[in-house]
Amino acid sequence: MNSIFLAVSLVVFFVALLLRPNRRKVVVAVVLTIVVLSALTAVFDNIMIASGLFDYGGDALNGVRLGLAPLEDFAYPIAAALLLPGLWLMFAKGPHT
Repeated sequence: MNSIFLAVSLVVFFVALLLRPNRRKVVVAVVLTIVVLSALTAVFDNIMIASGLFDYGGDALNGVRLGLAPLEDFAYPIAAALLLPGLWLMFAKGPHT
């Protein structure tokens, strides 16, 4: 399911990029956002899992982890960092950078 959500987010983002000038600024901003969100996810997910706030059943996970955080946890912030700017660029009116 994560792969479908990521794929849809990528398609929306790339279609939005095709419709707008100054793509470089948007790509740089989105890449920086993905880096920051991934770092925050890695830190805080590991803290929350280590403190016992929650845990994952291993049946639905692919087994790859960054520390204690499963790789699947990173799909949502990455998809959000792609999908939200993509939708904004596609539907907002007025000049865009």
